Amino acid sequence: MPAYRVRDFRDDDLDRAIQVWDQGRSADNASPVFSISEVMAAVRAGQPAVVAVVADELVGVAVAQAHGERGWVLLVALAAGWRNRGIGSALLAELERRLKALGVRRISALLPQTATGAAALQNSDYRTVAGLTYYEKVEQLGAADAGLLAGLGGRVLPVGLWDALAGMEREKQMIDRRIVLPLAEPALAERYGVAPPKAVILFGPPGTGKTSFAKAVASRLRWPFVELFPSRLAADAPGGLASSLRDAFADLAELESVVLFIDEVEEIAGARSGLAVDPGHGVTNELLKLIPAFAERKDRLLVCATNSVRSLDQAFLRPGRFDYVIPVGPPDLAARRAIWTRYLGPVADGVDVAQLVEASDMFTPADIEFAARKGAQAAFEREIMHRKGEVASTDDYLAAVADTRPTLTSQALTEFDDDIEHHARL
Repeated sequence: MPAYRVRDFRDDDLDRAIQVWDQGRSADNASPVFSISEVMAAVRAGQPAVVAVVADELVGVAVAQAHGERGWVLLVALAAGWRNRGIGSALLAELERRLKALGVRRISALLPQTATGAAALQNSDYRTVAGLTYYEKVEQLGAADAGLLAGLGGRVLPVGLWDALAGMEREKQMIDRRIVLPLAEPALAERYGVAPPKAVILFGPPGTGKTSFAKAVASRLRWPFVELFPSRLAADAPGGLASSLRDAFADLAELESVVLFIDEVEEIAGARSGLAVDPGHGVTNELLKLIPAFAERKDRLLVCATNSVRSLDQAFLRPGRFDYVIPVGPPDLAARRAIWTRYLGPVADGVDVAQLVEASDMFTPADIEFAARKGAQAAFEREIMHRKGEVASTDDYLAAVADTRPTLTSQALTEFDDDIEHHARL
């Protein structure tokens, strides 16, 4: 067996340590008690952390935390193929030495019986304490995740965004079946051989609700939502956009779960010219490298949105990068009626919605929202001036529709239909 050695955990060990942790979790088929974000928070705080390496390959990692005279083993993880070789016991021995130096007298570990490290604990004279029941209540977002999420500009979205999506029933049904349900029911999906999606593309004309769908998915899954803005990344990156992307994805790797949304992804994954001097070449390559590593982790979803799927680099669209390429089109009659009803609110019963639906034929959901707000504003200003107690009327909203330039054009719809034929993957 090749010789291994145990050394201190270093910052550049992070990516490989997470991979080893993921391998162990998958092989054990058991949920760890301590999350990876808790483990990494302990490492950053200077708690005992060691790794085992063979040559330059990291094959094991162990992390502990000291609380006065009590110490906790947070993680013992071994790479596939390196178990039952004494490496786990060696990692534990080094953790023990460091914990004792911190004044720890009692060292505890809490883990599933089948988890990596159980054999190492038994071989290192740890005893199983019977008669204990483990109780747990999990808050929505831990302190470590909350701080990291805030730094990324992300947030946990309110419950109910999915149900609040008015109309667009065709798109809702497709996204629900293909994306949400396999992620929300992973055990059932596995039983039927369905692999939960890790990366999807939503495409369609501007204003059709691609961002709203991404947020609604995060809300329904109760996962944090993070949006990366290509223009902001470029502005904030002293080492360039590719470097900024790497840093952002490295931070995202520490979250337990996340829906990552990149709008107007063509800005960083547009078709490359093939010339060595093409400034987008390195950025697109970097994103192509980052996506598989992102997809290796459980409980995460990358949603990319574009108004022009045809402008994306072909390597980006190739099967294997994205599980689905889903069109999000303009609202049909039923969808426009539902959208108008939502934005009209309490005055909907006194307005001829059918007229508004017919008049807004080329409107996107965003256009309808704008026209509804404009009609209400006109009625409000009239009431301020005349104080007659009149609410907004059908004519107010029809005037607002006539004064609103629709986002959609016949050419845009033709191109969208063509993109569905050539690029959609459902």
